[in-house]
Amino acid sequence: MYPVDLPAVDHTDLTSASEQYMSSLESSPCDNEWFQSSQTSKVAITATNVSQLQLFEDGQPACVVLALHPPDDQTQVVGLYLHGKWWLLDDVLRTSSKSRSGLVSVQSVMERVIVFLLSQIMERPSLFSLHPPKESCKVLWKDNQAVGFYTVKHKGSLCDGWSSCCYLLPVLDTVLVRRCCRRRGFGLQMLEDFCSSFSTEEFLGVSSPLSPSMAAVFKRFLQKHQQYRERLYEVEAPGGWTQRRNIWLNIQLGRYCLGTDKESSPISGETQRNTLKDSFHKTCILDLGTLGSPGVNTAVVLDSAEQQFKSCEPSQGRWSLSSELPGTGCSLAAQTIHVKSGPATQLLNTAQALKSKASKSTKHHREEPEDMQKIPKRARSELKHVHTKTAFSSRAHRECSDT
Repeated sequence: MYPVDLPAVDHTDLTSASEQYMSSLESSPCDNEWFQSSQTSKVAITATNVSQLQLFEDGQPACVVLALHPPDDQTQVVGLYLHGKWWLLDDVLRTSSKSRSGLVSVQSVMERVIVFLLSQIMERPSLFSLHPPKESCKVLWKDNQAVGFYTVKHKGSLCDGWSSCCYLLPVLDTVLVRRCCRRRGFGLQMLEDFCSSFSTEEFLGVSSPLSPSMAAVFKRFLQKHQQYRERLYEVEAPGGWTQRRNIWLNIQLGRYCLGTDKESSPISGETQRNTLKDSFHKTCILDLGTLGSPGVNTAVVLDSAEQQFKSCEPSQGRWSLSSELPGTGCSLAAQTIHVKSGPATQLLNTAQALKSKASKSTKHHREEPEDMQKIPKRARSELKHVHTKTAFSSRAHRECSDT
């Protein structure tokens, strides 16, 4: 029997047991116990070698587990104190229950400990922030051991604890596969499970930023499941249309640096807290129908000073994203899409104004002689006005003379 198979405990039981054991260590510092951390080494169990780890985000609720460290490296964890004894980390991740196979939803506090162990301790440095106590999560079990997990932000759930913003679509928030278990298709398995769990949703999100390794997993997935190419978006919370980027389209445009398929992603933690954002360009597909232009869906393509607009074709009651790029939906006239997020009408008006201004400026520079360009702008305008009146007067004089 392993910790996850033993009778369930709640977070208060886990915290009180940890506090009591810590008090006993501090009150009897001379009675040293030893923990066999491996076949060749052991660690003294003393108050200086034991630390308290908080399981959940912001300490709400308070849930503490004790961790044992080697005396020469306080960043390394060799054991956890659970159910009244010390356990090796590999044993905490094991199960003797045959019912735990494949992807299993996290329900108990001990399963939360497993997610904490995978995300915060087993993979160093940790790519993830602490998860909320009620985070929707599934652990992947293979051969009686936990090999990975993924978490989801449900549609309608709060983006954070300090605002009223809610997610506008289901979002795959974190994905992790243990380093020793990678390159075996587990990342692809979790992605397929996520998509099938929300089969009735029109669009699905993935937390930004998307790591190179996860981009490679998504490329494999979308090559295999073409029906999801127009449904999967990389998003920032809360996931409005100006915060979405179609993953397949960005793969085709070379937006991602595709790494080796390590099946691990630092799309970590909560989308509203990611700091890896584009410093200048944002790539997005704007559904103008959602922005107040009924019956029209346009992909806006801005490339340097040139701006091109291509209309998409409707497909089965909704608007498609591709045609010429495989599996996307718009016939794109440029290789890159740089779009400023904002109302579509403002984008169109701004584009036309810039184009008109650029053409007028070029025309004026071409027609005006060099000596005119040296005159101040205001004086030049007045001089042009005088020339115009003089020309009109001369023409009128000639017409009168002819008559």
